[in-house]
Amino acid sequence: MKTHGFRVLGLLSGTSVDGIDVAVAELHAEDGTVVLTPLGELDVPFTPETRGAVLNALPPNPSSAEALTVLDTRVGQAFAEAAARGIAEYGPVDVIASLGQTVYHWVENGVALGTLQLGQPAWIAERTGTPVVADLRIRDITAGGQGAPLASTLDALWLRGLAEETGNPVAALNLGGIANITVVGESDAVFAYDTGPANALLDLAATRVTGGEQHADVDGKLALAGTVRRDLLDRLLADPYFAAAPPKSTGKEHFHGAYLDAALAGLPPLTPEDLLATLTELTAATVAAECRRHHAATLVVSGGGMRNPAVMAALAADLAGVALRTSDDLGLPGAGKEAYLTALLGWLTWCGVPATLPSATGARGPRLLGAITPGADPLNLPAPLGGTVDRLRVTEVGARR
Repeated sequence: MKTHGFRVLGLLSGTSVDGIDVAVAELHAEDGTVVLTPLGELDVPFTPETRGAVLNALPPNPSSAEALTVLDTRVGQAFAEAAARGIAEYGPVDVIASLGQTVYHWVENGVALGTLQLGQPAWIAERTGTPVVADLRIRDITAGGQGAPLASTLDALWLRGLAEETGNPVAALNLGGIANITVVGESDAVFAYDTGPANALLDLAATRVTGGEQHADVDGKLALAGTVRRDLLDRLLADPYFAAAPPKSTGKEHFHGAYLDAALAGLPPLTPEDLLATLTELTAATVAAECRRHHAATLVVSGGGMRNPAVMAALAADLAGVALRTSDDLGLPGAGKEAYLTALLGWLTWCGVPATLPSATGARGPRLLGAITPGADPLNLPAPLGGTVDRLRVTEVGARR
């Protein structure tokens, strides 16, 4: 049975705080399969002032209720303009989903206790006249989950067929500020968690060693010119987070400037190239360890780190024998994957379908996610979809069936 399709616009800003990812998709269900047709994506940079304000609000920097209130408004207005641009580019949508900008993920002793995403959704609803599904993480946390990585919802639906075809586990890797992995096998159990830093420490180090001229190791040039310093790498790998059992989640409240300073303390000086090479290997080594833990035979990579040749080369070296593929290879644009994920989460909530996987987040059970802000008109929710969906198929425009 085929359901009515909805056009959904997804919005988020990741832990790298580069800007706002926008994606528009059409989604409908066919006999337990979600059919997602990507219609287009945009990357809308923050102004330098807004990006700087977000970074200044992140731990361990001090903040205030005043600063967070101002930032909630500024980020909300930026998200509203990004949504309006997406609608102007790709046409009207039925609903908007926003993951906002995470500024703090509260975890103690491995237990997630709270989370804060800025970007007031009322600004988006007011600017576009479209209902907005937002605040998508907290319900999973109230049910005992980590509230992350929500990418597991898309990955489990999307990659189940590939795992069945190959007869081996498939891992999906997103390389944002933090690296998260989802492992999908032939069984219903899905493992998903943050493996550690991806771009968080790399971007920090690149900013430092270039005196602020670069905010990332562009094309991995610094790392590719350097040599891994084993003394620093061993010290970083001794972080208890890497040995902790999943489910687990982390963020820049853990991997920040003071963290890097502590790791470097007392070591012989490093060249900029060796520092970036070592942090690149930290990302690759921690991802590779988790792939080996789950015997993944295929790794599907997405996110901004996918464009860093040094990171990809390190992954290939550490995962000899594992097939490396990109999200684009499987039909889902890697640069916009998380925005398409957000659109999927919004569609699931809009259609009354739980969007969390307890085996991935650690929650007590599946939960409907988010809160809905009405648009210009009264809310007119569709009848609940009923049942569950267990597959996702990505189609091209004009190839719907």
